[in-house]
Amino acid sequence: MKPLSYDPNNTGLLVVDPYNDFISEGGKIWPRIKEVAEANNCVPHMQQVLTAARAAKLRVFFAMHHRYREGDYENWKFVAPIQRAAWHRRSFECGTWGGEFRAEFVPAAGEIVASEHWCSSGFANTDLDLQLKRHGIERIIVIGLVAHTCIEATVRFAAELGYDVTVVRDAVADYSDEMMHAASEINMPNYASAIVNTSDVVEALAA
Repeated sequence: MKPLSYDPNNTGLLVVDPYNDFISEGGKIWPRIKEVAEANNCVPHMQQVLTAARAAKLRVFFAMHHRYREGDYENWKFVAPIQRAAWHRRSFECGTWGGEFRAEFVPAAGEIVASEHWCSSGFANTDLDLQLKRHGIERIIVIGLVAHTCIEATVRFAAELGYDVTVVRDAVADYSDEMMHAASEINMPNYASAIVNTSDVVEALAA
């Protein structure tokens, strides 16, 4: 792999689903992610990448899962299994602490929050592609949750749309080591140009 290099004029950081329910103690889904996330220091690494991206003047974008609201899905003809799980858990419920950004990842002034995605891809049925293109972004660095669902689906869709993608493997997490392996070692290498560690990205952005 050639040395990493990122031009702030055409590179953006994409932060996926940094909700309290996912990555904060007390969150509804945190117990399922905790073991893997703590083993690879996912949350501190996410913070390091975000800090480095801001320091390097990269534009920062957030791709957030739909926050549960009363009545969601009830009249849908078909509900995907992942959506049914969110429905039953009331994941990221709007108006609750679990449906808020974890404090360290609250968007700063001028950072872009795309419209919420209903399933897994940050691009499907949202304005993320429009926002990236309008800001001249051709390459994205991806961090966040969960590796085998929202991260993988977003990375695949990004590649289909022509973006160059970097995934920061220790700034994502999953429900098990097996799921992490499948996403980062088997599936996403087909779509991401680079799958690297936080230290690699931070060094490249500092340069």
